[in-house]
Amino acid sequence: MKRSTDRILTTHVGSLPRAEDLRGLIQKKAQGEAVDDAAFAARVKSAVAETVRRQAEAGIDIVADGEQGRVGFIPYVNERLSGIEPSATAESANYWGLSREYRAFPEFYAWAASMPGTAGQTGRTRWVCTGPVSYKGQAALQRDIDNLKAALAGQRHEEAFMPAVSPSNLANWNRNEHYNSEEEYLYALAEALKEEYRAIIDAGLILQVDDPLLASYYVMHPEASVDECRKWATARVEVLNHALKGLPQDRIRYHTCYSINIGPRVHDMELRHLIDIMLGVNAGAYSFEAANPRHEHEWKVWAEAKLPEGKSVIPGVITHSSNIVEHPEVIAERIGRFAQAVGRENVIAGADCGFASFASTCEVHPSVVWVKLQALADGARLATKELWGRA
Repeated sequence: MKRSTDRILTTHVGSLPRAEDLRGLIQKKAQGEAVDDAAFAARVKSAVAETVRRQAEAGIDIVADGEQGRVGFIPYVNERLSGIEPSATAESANYWGLSREYRAFPEFYAWAASMPGTAGQTGRTRWVCTGPVSYKGQAALQRDIDNLKAALAGQRHEEAFMPAVSPSNLANWNRNEHYNSEEEYLYALAEALKEEYRAIIDAGLILQVDDPLLASYYVMHPEASVDECRKWATARVEVLNHALKGLPQDRIRYHTCYSINIGPRVHDMELRHLIDIMLGVNAGAYSFEAANPRHEHEWKVWAEAKLPEGKSVIPGVITHSSNIVEHPEVIAERIGRFAQAVGRENVIAGADCGFASFASTCEVHPSVVWVKLQALADGARLATKELWGRA
């Protein structure tokens, strides 16, 4: 995994806007409607090529496929696992309905319910584990890898990464009806997902493990204290490390965040309660929210955290929770603070979260996303000039 040895490198979290026609095809597939497989595959391939080109043009160094062919950053993997099926009762669950935020601001979330992209207004179809879990998604994953590698040809970039869901987020999404305990279920998922993790690394890509629930668990569970949430998180990191065992840490980056909540955010867990647990993940870099006003001050925590030698941070210096385009000078200042806290070579400039985590939503308007990414690159160049004394 490259580091910012002579300039500030730039990246993002993974999901980027999908074209309307592709979104329609993905949603048809998700709803079980007939879709021409060859036509769908061709459209995904062209969409990946387009999004990689646009990332390169915006000045992003470490690029991804934008999750163009995925229904969402979690449920994409359900088709790649045996033992996982849609709920026979077609039940749905409101992801945010019982959270601390909903309880504190019910009027706001009721008002926001009709707004596309606002967290909590949509239910989600539940999947269930009905049998032994194993990985069967080799062909689908290889298509993703091949599409990304083909798109990289001729485009300026330093590296490419591919996201994959964590065991704990998948277990939270898919109810267990087979294993005798939650722990047994989690470790079964970890064993299965390890195949995807290893294949991504073996393909020469950087693996990004998506694990927003680590930071979001507190807000989702009003009944749990900070200490209880820390205990829960520590156990989930142990499961994730089981899945990562034997894989090279310097080819792995870890992402956590506070999910898709374009709301007040006053009940987000503070980084100071979480940073030691996050650093326990066997990864070479850590991606987290730092651009939204609720967390921008937390760069100071990193000055006290003693980042392990050889590891990097990927702070969000642009946010997914606002359509405001950050000024490059603001972005440069944010980068500079982290460089002060952990060392300039240990900072890669990133985003708070993905910009289109599910095919059915887009957190920031597509026309704004690309301007934000351009601002990110411009800010990184300003920070490089300040930190190295040159452009």
